[in-house]
Amino acid sequence: MTEPLLVDRTDAVVTLTLNRPNAMNALDVALKEALRDTLAQLETDRSCRAVVLAGAGGSFSAGQDLREHVDTLESSASDPLATVRAHYNPIAARLANLPKPVIAAVRGMAAGAGASLAFLADIRIGGPTTSFLMAFAKVGLAADTGASWTLPRLVGHAKAVELLMLAEPVRAEEACRLGLLNRLTDDDEQVLPAAQELAARLAAGPTVAYGAIKRQLSIADAGTLADALAAEAQAQSICGATADHRASTLAFVSKQKPVFEGR
Repeated sequence: MTEPLLVDRTDAVVTLTLNRPNAMNALDVALKEALRDTLAQLETDRSCRAVVLAGAGGSFSAGQDLREHVDTLESSASDPLATVRAHYNPIAARLANLPKPVIAAVRGMAAGAGASLAFLADIRIGGPTTSFLMAFAKVGLAADTGASWTLPRLVGHAKAVELLMLAEPVRAEEACRLGLLNRLTDDDEQVLPAAQELAARLAAGPTVAYGAIKRQLSIADAGTLADALAAEAQAQSICGATADHRASTLAFVSKQKPVFEGR
């Protein structure tokens, strides 16, 4: 049986590949459970210092597997969208709160929950055929997998309303202009290597500080200045006690290149 999620380790970079290429990497239960549980393991895996999220074949992810969902609807389940609480919410929380950088290699289409997964990454890299489609309204649904939280932060409230209600595709160059993509390669074949190269660069950096930066921004996005200042004070207390801070500070004053160990 083909594994729904491929896990590849290269030094301190872990690449997670959604592996249902014949279904445009649509998210069925097996894939969602594998992604949820693998992310939970990576939270405390000190050997992993950066994560790349990618899709097999020519697509990132078409979102929820609607063929599987039809079966759920026809089964007269009391809550046909129970997958939101069981799978999508935990996946979104773990991606957003993972204390290490997450890079999304968005090749081809990212639709619905597939797009939502990409938006939860810290940095998104795409290619010429990359496109996003907030397809939820096309099947009579509202947003999930954190899109109601990430989209306004990426593109602003008014544009988020437009993308979710009109459910029109956003092509690569427009996605880059809006902030849905951080970087755009010239060739689709370059998307994954570019993401892995950036992940390797980050994996060689101050992992604890990166995690703290993610927490700071999350608090500051939704809080007051006082909240942000308190989060900054806490973060600096944590980072200031790390071996990386001490070693890199000494390296700086000695005019040497710092070596970060992620602790």
